[in-house]
Amino acid sequence: MNNGDLRNKRFRIFFIVISSFTFVILLRFALIMLTSSTPSPRTNLILPEAARGPILDKKGNLLAVQTQLYSVSLWRPELKEPEESARILSEVLGLDRDGTEALLTNREGSNFAWIKRQISPAESKDLSALMGTGKLEGIRLEPEPGRHYPQQTLASHVIGYVGTDNVGLDGIEYTLNDILSPTLIGEESPTYGNRVYLTIDITVQHRVEKILERAYEEYQPDELMAVVMEAKTGDIAAYISLPQFDPNNFQDYGAAERKNQLTQMAYEPGSVFKVFSLSSFMELGGITPEISYDTTGGFNPDYFQKYHIAPITDLGNYGVLDLQGILNHSSNVGTAYASESVDAAAFYGMLRNFGFGKATGLPLPGESNGLLKEPEEWSLRSKPTISIGQEVGVSALQMVTAATVFANGGMLLKPHIIKKIESPQGELIKEYTREPVREVLSPETASAMLKMMQGIVDSPVGTTRRARIDDFPISAKSGTAQITNLETGEYYPDRFTASVMALFPSDDPQLIIYIVLKNPQGDIYYGGTIGSPLVKEIALDLASYYHIPLLENEVYETTGHVNLPRPEVLSPGDRIPDFTGLSKREALRFFADGKTGVTMKGEGRVIFQFPQAGMPLEEGQVIFLEFK
Repeated sequence: MNNGDLRNKRFRIFFIVISSFTFVILLRFALIMLTSSTPSPRTNLILPEAARGPILDKKGNLLAVQTQLYSVSLWRPELKEPEESARILSEVLGLDRDGTEALLTNREGSNFAWIKRQISPAESKDLSALMGTGKLEGIRLEPEPGRHYPQQTLASHVIGYVGTDNVGLDGIEYTLNDILSPTLIGEESPTYGNRVYLTIDITVQHRVEKILERAYEEYQPDELMAVVMEAKTGDIAAYISLPQFDPNNFQDYGAAERKNQLTQMAYEPGSVFKVFSLSSFMELGGITPEISYDTTGGFNPDYFQKYHIAPITDLGNYGVLDLQGILNHSSNVGTAYASESVDAAAFYGMLRNFGFGKATGLPLPGESNGLLKEPEEWSLRSKPTISIGQEVGVSALQMVTAATVFANGGMLLKPHIIKKIESPQGELIKEYTREPVREVLSPETASAMLKMMQGIVDSPVGTTRRARIDDFPISAKSGTAQITNLETGEYYPDRFTASVMALFPSDDPQLIIYIVLKNPQGDIYYGGTIGSPLVKEIALDLASYYHIPLLENEVYETTGHVNLPRPEVLSPGDRIPDFTGLSKREALRFFADGKTGVTMKGEGRVIFQFPQAGMPLEEGQVIFLEFK
């Protein structure tokens, strides 16, 4: 066999092998096509149902809940009228028309593009109706899991918000994201996140917010902050930071509105701080309530004069003051003299025990430690200056937490914003109860300071006298601090932080209120002048809600309603009748002469009133009636 025949034979063998292999592949492909149906990824792929856990208030009212929202997308191959579609989309979705038209007419981008993520239900309804008429070809509504906040702005700085991917970006939504997020337990098993109950009570939150919103409008501060804490547990019932935002549309607000001022802003507290300083001096044995100082001429000791340090002065000449007098007049001079009775290290240690200079640990992002330098960094002026609330930085949360010491016999409590966490099946995972941290003051010192704070309210010259309610003991201290210019390091001459701290009732505090107004506008900027009336209004509003008696030895407790005679027209001195069940027309006849004011909310019949039935009607008093 010659070489040519050998090559031909090899070629034939190679051809037969290749042909046989190809035939087998084609035969197998034909069998698959004839005997199998084509799987549909849309019908055969089953994704697990997942839902982020809800956030609720302490009584189970929904604050955040999982919902299905729609996002608007573009599929370019189906787009027919880009200019007209851009016009419609910009009108319905509130988008910039030129920008929307540029997106729709851009032929160089991907075939798919998002137009707007997670639109409102109203926007979804409008777009769906337009699509049903044949308009907006190439525009689609894509279902996406979303988050709904039914209370809107209420407690928004606590709750926070989630992004378009349903992941928490701020507040409890952020810090407890892993607890709220669903856990994957199987491809076809439904998965849900845990339920988080806050200590916030939306009734308390709403009532206090309404009072403070009026103050925010009247005094126009840069920020207004307030906390209402249940004194015996450390539970935060109301948490207000104004300006506020709606987490349903958080992207429409600026950073200043979304910032959680209560935990993140450090500031000089001013004279409110004196209650912590003076109680520290008492606890250390440096002073007693009986001490007295001549405040005439200011605080200008020899070492101030030697080193040309500016003296510490008061707004007026108060003469000789004992400890109660120092607090009544909020005397800087008297407090500075009292600071001389203890050494710097001991004073610093007491302030650290109160919790200043470190975060409280509340589970909210970005909590400030405040500012409290170690004694080695203090100047000759630091000790008396810190004692009057300057040269120290605090957060509002630190201040209200430190006040738990006075309400609990000297014991500091840990603040709580979370009440409990439950599984999706309702099983208790964790509950947060009263948590003592450490004893800061003796019961005697705590009680003495609480009583002296009550004396400030009861004194005709006390800075918080405007918080006084007859026969209802309130302990309160106000403060007014200059704001530092961060560029120059000097104080602004016309910018102040006004604040007030209150505990009530004084004999056994149930609630702590702390209010701060940063840079209120106008001629009225003192904490006692602005804050004390707010404390009074809030105390009157919350007393009935927490069943705190307003009149000593005149508490009306019944299992039903108080059935008192209903006069034709109410006059000062009358006992307030029980309005429960009355219609608006029936209730209004009691106010026909205009001598007694009335505020009404809702429709239907009376379900709540304040003051409660049986209380004596005071001159100029306004009665609140809620209808449902």
